[in-house]
Amino acid sequence: MISATSLFAPLDTDLRILTDNLKKLVGTRHPILGAAAEHLFEAGGKRVRPAIVLLVARATMPNRDLTPRHRRLAEITEMIHTASLVHDDVVDEADLRRNVPTVNSLFDNRIAVLAGDFLFAQSSWYLANLDNLEVVKLLSEVIRDFAEGEILQGINRFDTSLSIDMYLEKSYYKTASLMANSAKAAALLSEVSTEVAENLYNYGRNLGLAFQIVDDIFDFTGSTEILGKPTGSDLASGIVTAPVLYALEEKPFLQVLIEREFSEEGDLAKALSAIAESKGIEKARQLATKHAHLAVESLSCLKPSTARQALKELTEYALSRLY
Repeated sequence: MISATSLFAPLDTDLRILTDNLKKLVGTRHPILGAAAEHLFEAGGKRVRPAIVLLVARATMPNRDLTPRHRRLAEITEMIHTASLVHDDVVDEADLRRNVPTVNSLFDNRIAVLAGDFLFAQSSWYLANLDNLEVVKLLSEVIRDFAEGEILQGINRFDTSLSIDMYLEKSYYKTASLMANSAKAAALLSEVSTEVAENLYNYGRNLGLAFQIVDDIFDFTGSTEILGKPTGSDLASGIVTAPVLYALEEKPFLQVLIEREFSEEGDLAKALSAIAESKGIEKARQLATKHAHLAVESLSCLKPSTARQALKELTEYALSRLY
């Protein structure tokens, strides 16, 4: 299996600079927010999103060094991502993320919500200072999409009438929008053609969808220690994902269990074994693979380089987590 560490080895120095800068950008004016942010940026994330920005920058400017604006965009991307995770953990009432205590469990929900708001506000300020209206529009859209994705997820709980298209739309808002728009933004800062920028948007979109589908498969196949939460906990809280939607086609009785919100004893266990026996997980794997392949196709607009190769390997990494 490809590891994120080996994949991002060429970016090692860049990502170290990024982490140091993030702590400085958040600032020390508010000790609790500072402590919350420091904790978040130290929490062992894989830095996939800023790595995409840095790789796109290198792939679109093969003979030039990274500009300060590309570096700042990578930092903004990680800040926006982290802010969304803080809010997610509050909504999900999560105590752990990546086996590290969440901000809401260390402080409380009120501070966690404010820490997330603060990070969104800081990212918006630094975004405006890039002085590129197109990039500001792209990343502002991401912040809106996060909220829309969470709202959709909230109102669609235990809804078995969801279609795969609606599921992909929600997955775009929650995960793929940031990857798509930040990849495009990095390309625009490199002053590429509209066509190349659009291709890189599609790369990020399809890569993000592949990542989200794989994460949704993990809810059924991952161990509690890897997930940091019990297997099937997304389903238990009413989140209907690709494996469930495909399983419903084969096992219609699942609808009853989901719609009564697993209220009777043994409902959840029955649902989990029905999904495991169905082709739901396999079909979801095929869907993730399709999007990963579409992401690779979008890279054909770039000249061969180590950065382009790393972007391709990132699609393989997204899928390799399945096996």
